[in-house]
Amino acid sequence: MASTNLEGAKPRVLVLGGCGFIGRNLVEYLVDNDLVSSVTVVDKVPPQTAWLNRKHQEIFERQEVTFKSANLIIPASCANAFADAGEPIDFVINCAGETKYGQTDPVYREGILKLSLNCATLAAKHNVKRYVELSSGHVYANDKVAHKEDDKIEPWTFVSKYKILVEEELKTVPDLNHVVIRPAIVYGKGDKNGIVPRLVTGAVYRHLGEMMRLLWTKELFMNTIHVQDLCRAMWLLCLRHADGGATRGHIFNVVDMGNTTQGCISSIVSEIFNINHDYVGSMLSSVCKADMAGLVDEINDKHVGPWAEACAQNGIENTPLTPYLDSEMLKNHHLCLDGTKLRSAVDFIHNFPEITKDSVKEILDDYVEMKLFPKTLVL
Repeated sequence: MASTNLEGAKPRVLVLGGCGFIGRNLVEYLVDNDLVSSVTVVDKVPPQTAWLNRKHQEIFERQEVTFKSANLIIPASCANAFADAGEPIDFVINCAGETKYGQTDPVYREGILKLSLNCATLAAKHNVKRYVELSSGHVYANDKVAHKEDDKIEPWTFVSKYKILVEEELKTVPDLNHVVIRPAIVYGKGDKNGIVPRLVTGAVYRHLGEMMRLLWTKELFMNTIHVQDLCRAMWLLCLRHADGGATRGHIFNVVDMGNTTQGCISSIVSEIFNINHDYVGSMLSSVCKADMAGLVDEINDKHVGPWAEACAQNGIENTPLTPYLDSEMLKNHHLCLDGTKLRSAVDFIHNFPEITKDSVKEILDDYVEMKLFPKTLVL
């Protein structure tokens, strides 16, 4: 493993957005592997209301973990998050930012661009050894090729449009030793917005006893990365902070080796719920595209009622999981990334080289244990 160049001391880490899906898994990785002397978790959502599973609750109660409540959009609140009692922060990893679909443009501008610039500016002011910005893989052209980091940029979601603006602005922050990570679709325990909406949709069709029909085709690329591998990648890039510029300011795709498609994910969902699935096809889907808003409303109307019914039958009164699909999730756009640069830079080896039924099933089992997913729908 690369040297920390911290004179033998374990680093002190600030995880922004640490109660979110990726943040909580990162905190778990750092603490479980005894990699840090301390980790400060910053989030506007307190751990008590963040739907943490039992393991993450235990991690957040560890002595080396400190929680700070902050709204990073507000400069004063952000400054308080960075304030510390004397000892310097070594690494800042920014997992914060608006991730929900269907928000307004001002929400994304403040919740992504303004937030990240507030954090990056303070990181530079505090002379952190490395600042890691979590960007988006949804930024490349719609091609059936694995995109490298310097390929043409055509962001195709609202989140990715503002993530690209952040990437450009980070270059202008003086004395910021940063790297940017563009992940594929991230999945793992705690996921709500990656592949979980498709799992919830599969559960709905299990409840209805119907075939699940999907837009477009099985060949649509939907590349993936397990959250544990993403966390390792972020950490390894932190450890390369003193590499003479070899990684400073660089962008890294983080993607597994499976070259995942919609067909792969749909087959896993169908196997888990013992349902059949089919595809509408490109021609009919293109016709539907003319009224995508109406189609999405119709789909959601079909899904939401049965989901609520299944939850009620299992005694679930409240859950953050939903079958609701936003039109951005249904675009006919390939997500296909090349992860060669990361593997070469840090000798990265995947613990989860491809998405599997078992790695997906553990997400559901975790939610079932938390009583957030109907147990009767999981075989």
